[in-house]
Amino acid sequence: MAFYGRVKSGISLCNKLGLLTSQRSTLQRSLIAPSISQASRNYADVPGQKETKIKVPIAMFGGSGNYASALYIAAVKVNAVEKVDSELLQFVEGVKGSSITSQFIKDISVAKDLRVKVIQDIASQAKFSDVTKNFLVLLAENGRLKNVDTIAKRFAELAMAYKGEVKATVTTVIALPPEEENALKQTVQEMLGSGAKVKLEQKIDPSILGGLVLEFSQKVFDMSIKTRAQQMERILREPVNYSI
Repeated sequence: MAFYGRVKSGISLCNKLGLLTSQRSTLQRSLIAPSISQASRNYADVPGQKETKIKVPIAMFGGSGNYASALYIAAVKVNAVEKVDSELLQFVEGVKGSSITSQFIKDISVAKDLRVKVIQDIASQAKFSDVTKNFLVLLAENGRLKNVDTIAKRFAELAMAYKGEVKATVTTVIALPPEEENALKQTVQEMLGSGAKVKLEQKIDPSILGGLVLEFSQKVFDMSIKTRAQQMERILREPVNYSI
């Protein structure tokens, strides 16, 4: 396909111009704590049991990343990653749909005991699994309910990796038509090789002026007109050597 060829040649151009970047450096990856922070130790470990070593498939940083990693470890241990992912999404969507609940989880003045009681009641009525219920209670105890949306998004990334899915994000000025979206998805699939299932997400950003920006597997292929224009501007600003 013509579109397939444009993306292939564009990626090649990105490599030549140095527009292909890594989202996380080797140094950053080396700074990951072996135990995934206090949140992981408090939530995932069970006293008196031999700890099963579980590898988190994607390096997560920051408080939300630590909580998501701890939840992932707990969910893997009971083979409930997909169920927990679905329940966490259900909770987040429920909060968004209720202004009262949304205000409640963001109000840091609410007493801890009341936060915990309300979350326990919500989780019980929704018939959440013990893993999800206990995790939400942990967030309530630690005053982290306000971060549940971000934590859920981080956990969703881990759940995708667990299922062998790879999230690819394409940013364009206007939405891609279905045939070009499918062609791009096929391109990413072939680049990753067999065994990976690509989940493509489209984003609209008029500021890139044209072209596209493709992100997957911690890499960015910037083929936008905006970036190419900036690259050309830098080249034109460089002094010209007229010596022979």
